Amino acid sequence: MLTTEPKHIFEPNEFACGQAVLAMLFDLDVFEVINELQNERETTLKEMLDFVKNRGVEVSKIKGQAREKEDLPQICILSLETPHCWHWSLYFKGKFYDPEYGVLNEFPPSKRRYFFEIKEK
Repeated sequence: MLTTEPKHIFEPNEFACGQAVLAMLFDLDVFEVINELQNERETTLKEMLDFVKNRGVEVSKIKGQAREKEDLPQICILSLETPHCWHWSLYFKGKFYDPEYGVLNEFPPSKRRYFFEIKEK
């Protein structure tokens, strides 16, 4: 079940941003997500989308591209090209919950920004 209000979680290591995003989205412990995925390193898009779908939550199959915050749906998983690497982040009803940068009002530093919409039921 989706959280009604995310609690920010910092990534437990420099490679576990995807696990932290999933933990925030479903109000789980990040190590529970790591154990379920059997992965403490970079997550793939398939891992991210399968994790969401396996919890009965609908997620868009097609990524959208955002230039501005206003381009985003109410809830989405973000794939961001940051200065260092590709990075997962969460956008939830007006706020960015980023595993590296914290809770932000604007995008974390990034060039290209893709999103996958999460649909509430």
